[in-house]
Amino acid sequence: MAKKLGTYKYLPSGTADHLRNLQISVTKRMDCGLQGRHRSSTFGSSVEFAEYREYMQGDPIERIDWNVYARTDKYVIRRFHDEVNIRANILLDTSESMSFHDLGSMSKMDYGCHLAAALMYVMINQGDSTSMITFDDDLRDIHEPAATLGGLRPMLKGLEEIVPKGKSNLEQSLAKATEFIRGRSLVVVISDLLQDPRQTLKGIGSLSYAGHDVTVFHVLDPAEIRLPQEGLIEVECLESHKKMNVDLDDFRDLYLQRVRQYLDDVRIGCANEGANYILVDTSTDLHDALLKRATS
Repeated sequence: MAKKLGTYKYLPSGTADHLRNLQISVTKRMDCGLQGRHRSSTFGSSVEFAEYREYMQGDPIERIDWNVYARTDKYVIRRFHDEVNIRANILLDTSESMSFHDLGSMSKMDYGCHLAAALMYVMINQGDSTSMITFDDDLRDIHEPAATLGGLRPMLKGLEEIVPKGKSNLEQSLAKATEFIRGRSLVVVISDLLQDPRQTLKGIGSLSYAGHDVTVFHVLDPAEIRLPQEGLIEVECLESHKKMNVDLDDFRDLYLQRVRQYLDDVRIGCANEGANYILVDTSTDLHDALLKRATS
């Protein structure tokens, strides 16, 4: 299978080999019918003992370890690791603004596709399942969940067929995704988030409030963050196609200030909504980007 993976644009065999030992976990309880082969960081009442903690009012009395009480005269509760099978849902923004490419090694769309392919491979390689949904101002391509490398093929092929187009509407699209995704799962949003943060955060909040473990990969070109150009240039909105002439030297400081404020608003807002927020630019090594999620 490793050789066949090399035929895919967004998951060449070298990348797959590099990701083979990466693991992605969750912090929220998942809805699952099967036992997974790895542990979550949540605690339940499965058979594998994890640690003790002090008894608190409201805890089930039958979970008190009476042997410890006999030795120490203290009431403690035995905590156990839940064995889980994670269902991942990758939500990939394919709106036209994702086609932007300046200082990065590739467009935001290509980077997002590489990231989606890598995430799906990691999930399947660690014994879990994954699906993929593309969106702009609505849900577009919806791929059925897969738990094998063979089942991953249609999604990898689907990534190669993406042509970024349309306007983004994260509030609307993520709300629809919340209605579509059944049960609690890992949801990963890959997008440049180029709209009012208040609307973006409403969409992210709808996923979190539904019980999903949400991660947001905020993908930007380095030029969008640093504005390295100088002088008079013509700029065009990739989604509305409106054009205007701008002297960058006149508003560079204001632009950088607004960008910092925007990134802070999104980062803090995601934290308030209970979502992991990871900012990556298109020059970030893919493995390094995934490590941020693996360790977050």
